Amino acid sequence: MTNKIYKKGPVLLCLLVWLNAPAQVVADTLKMGINDHNTIYVTTVFNKKDTLTLNFDTGCTDLILTTDVLKNKLYDSVKLYNTDYSLEIGQSVFFTRVYDAQLTGHGTEGRFGWNFFTDKTVELNYDSGIMVVHNELPNEVLKNDTYTRLPFKIMEGIPFIEAEIIQNDKSLKDYFLFDTGYQRTAMLDNEELLKNGFPEMKELNRVMMRGGQGNEVPVITSELQVLKIGTFKLENVPVQQITGNKPMKNRNAHILGNEVLKRFNVFMDYKNGFVYLKPNHLFNMDYIETKKS
Repeated sequence: MTNKIYKKGPVLLCLLVWLNAPAQVVADTLKMGINDHNTIYVTTVFNKKDTLTLNFDTGCTDLILTTDVLKNKLYDSVKLYNTDYSLEIGQSVFFTRVYDAQLTGHGTEGRFGWNFFTDKTVELNYDSGIMVVHNELPNEVLKNDTYTRLPFKIMEGIPFIEAEIIQNDKSLKDYFLFDTGYQRTAMLDNEELLKNGFPEMKELNRVMMRGGQGNEVPVITSELQVLKIGTFKLENVPVQQITGNKPMKNRNAHILGNEVLKRFNVFMDYKNGFVYLKPNHLFNMDYIETKKS
């Protein structure tokens, strides 16, 4: 079966990706790893020849490989941006154009985005260490009231979910980019905080971080009293405040990163536009920034 899927690329260009997947595959299970930097990864095969460890990054689209991999680690040279190449993820074979970046998640050679699965449900189970691609959301999830269901909102081709931040009894609800590719807890847009009169948080430190293209991003780390996602609360969360060189060019955006998202087993029902979250064994794990102090 061949489906044509139109979607936006990593620089928000319109791309065309073909999906060849056996119609009888109901659930495709892949071994999923997670490292000390909160990067999740699976093993893939690129262009039928190259075995690559890639990050599943829900905050991007299409296939992005590092410049080092493109120059030094592939059997064949790759034509960027306008040529389709095969990518095997589990039992499915996708055909997609390739983009380049200087950086990707620690220990990986690139990343692939959420839009490979626009008509699927993707399960990330950190208790079992698996990523499962389902044709449909399993019925047992619908019947299980331990999951919280939240709607996706697609903005600039990327899924966002609503979350709430609370400081000194001041509450602010907003949509956050759902980003398994961002390795920290959450990134808050400082301009949006000031615009909404959000109270000042205790500063923990400030550093210069680098975006996926190697661009410098000045970041302040502060202590947020409460981060609420659905019915679940996380307290005293070290969050990053972005002050310049923002990740999204056309909008201010808060980001939920994988140091928070890894605390939930998740079903992302892209076909119907919902995410289902359930706390896992990592829920009460210390934060990296907390361990440093």
